[in-house]
Amino acid sequence: MATKAAARATGTRLLAAFRAAGAVEVEADILQPAEALLDLYGEDIRARAYVTADPLRGELMLRPDFTVPVVQAHMAHGADPARYCYLGEVFRAQEHRSARAPEYFQAGYEAFDRADPEAADAEVFALFSRLLAAVQLHAAIGDIGLLMDAVRGLDTLPARRAALLRTIWRPARFQALLARYAAPPTPSTSRAALLAGAVPRAHWVGLRSAADMAARIAALREDAAAPPLAAAEVAGLARLFAVSAPAPQALADLTALCAEIPAIAPAVARLDRRLAALAARGVDLARVTYQASHGLGTMEYYDGFVFSFTAARPDLPPVASGGRYDALTSVLGAGRSIPAVGGVIRPGLVADLEGQP
Repeated sequence: MATKAAARATGTRLLAAFRAAGAVEVEADILQPAEALLDLYGEDIRARAYVTADPLRGELMLRPDFTVPVVQAHMAHGADPARYCYLGEVFRAQEHRSARAPEYFQAGYEAFDRADPEAADAEVFALFSRLLAAVQLHAAIGDIGLLMDAVRGLDTLPARRAALLRTIWRPARFQALLARYAAPPTPSTSRAALLAGAVPRAHWVGLRSAADMAARIAALREDAAAPPLAAAEVAGLARLFAVSAPAPQALADLTALCAEIPAIAPAVARLDRRLAALAARGVDLARVTYQASHGLGTMEYYDGFVFSFTAARPDLPPVASGGRYDALTSVLGAGRSIPAVGGVIRPGLVADLEGQP
């Protein structure tokens, strides 16, 4: 495993390359307000974060990544377009005993640009590909936005579509929910009685108001009365999520699926433009794998293009990863928004693969 000094030296080299590409170097506080991070990531982040309390500033976290503070700073003070880079340590508690360090360096590059989002995607990916070429990594891309468009196009209740979208980053939960909507289970005796109005209000318990309870029961009745998802739609989603091929072949597969899932057609057109922009920057598309499910189970703020560079060693996490997070800029920008894409490289892993002590 590379020493901290080797990781810092490799990170410094990457940072210089990011600056040469036109990015402005920025820093972010190590202690970050926990509230914004919990709102964005949910309580799941608490299990991976180091949380502490300050008598004046409230609950704080050791910096789990750089993207959120960089976006916050840009939305508050930045001019468009902008490119930023950074280098520093991040802190993630590990769930199991392993060689993975709970603190490690990240070197990152973020692009805020309205002009041509697909060109910005290609800019970040091609830059990372060039910087990591010597360590011979496997490159994979995907598009969370394409999957979300497919879910939004389902012929079902808006509440069901919203529930599926909330769980799309958790594949096991998503598939379980999809299966329930495709073949609703027989309601329990107590649920059936509640839906039939056989439970008097006097028996309602809990802290919710009567109006909240009535609204919830109305939603449950609407869901129980809704027809199941069509088998053809469920099968189409399964075929979509299973797409995994070299990028040119995946584009052809997805183009064919547009006849079955029309809602994905705009995203497939964006993928076509993105691949053309990557090829124009010298990326060999035949060596890039498109995986429709790529990025699921990672950071929930990604809502479009996602990518990663991984080593052949299965014991290592991704050496680099990133993606598009347009919606995050709106959340952190008090209504203002700008298309944004970025990524991070783990210099310590690069140093390991380069054989540096």
